[in-house]
Amino acid sequence: MTVNFEVADGVGTIRLDRPPMNALDIATQDRLRELAEEATRRDDVRAVVIWGGEKVFAAGADIKEMQVMDHAAMVVRSKALQDAFTAVARIPKPVVAAITGYALGGGCELALCADFRIAADNAKLGQPEILLGLIPGAGGTQRLARLVGPSKAKGLIFTGRQVKADEALTLGLVDQVVPAAEVYEQAHAWAARLAAGPALALRAAKESVDAGLETDIDTGLTIERNWFAGLFATEDRETGMRSFVEEGPGKAKFR
Repeated sequence: MTVNFEVADGVGTIRLDRPPMNALDIATQDRLRELAEEATRRDDVRAVVIWGGEKVFAAGADIKEMQVMDHAAMVVRSKALQDAFTAVARIPKPVVAAITGYALGGGCELALCADFRIAADNAKLGQPEILLGLIPGAGGTQRLARLVGPSKAKGLIFTGRQVKADEALTLGLVDQVVPAAEVYEQAHAWAARLAAGPALALRAAKESVDAGLETDIDTGLTIERNWFAGLFATEDRETGMRSFVEEGPGKAKFR
């Protein structure tokens, strides 16, 4: 398999495993979609880490595979490509990307599907598709602009340049930079912390933010209000409030 999935202590790790550069060929894209859907379904998965291994996250699409595709073939394939990445972005649980080495093209787009991005101090990120006479096709023009703003996104997409971890942090492209040897450990620890939280409230928070960004503020407030009120029907809300009253803040144990 070019992508593997392991679950421990509520954290599912989606591990890219296509040496040497984790190029995202069609089989890998389809496998990503399958595992994202599995992570969504499984109750024992409460948070997810996406990892490419110690050396590289993903250096982009498989160019040799794409080179032989004509317009008609890509019209068909481009929808499946986006669907695979959208499946990752729509996992209704916290998702953390552990970025080592290169995260370029499709690799950068995959990282953009996560809620948090923890990068190695040797990581390099970018959208170099313009250097191939193309544009990002797996969500890069949309998710990157929403994350860092349109001007910064255009600067990266128009030039195709790679940015090192420290600049990626300044741009807001990643959320934390750590030594390369600690990337997965830090990402897993962050995911494990969230996995211990109230699952439905975390889902509500993620959907409220993500859906709200796609609409006007009044509609976004309605989404938030409906989720907020709905959570009053959950056991987690009862547990959290009872613990707060009896023991003080931050001590609730959610099931």
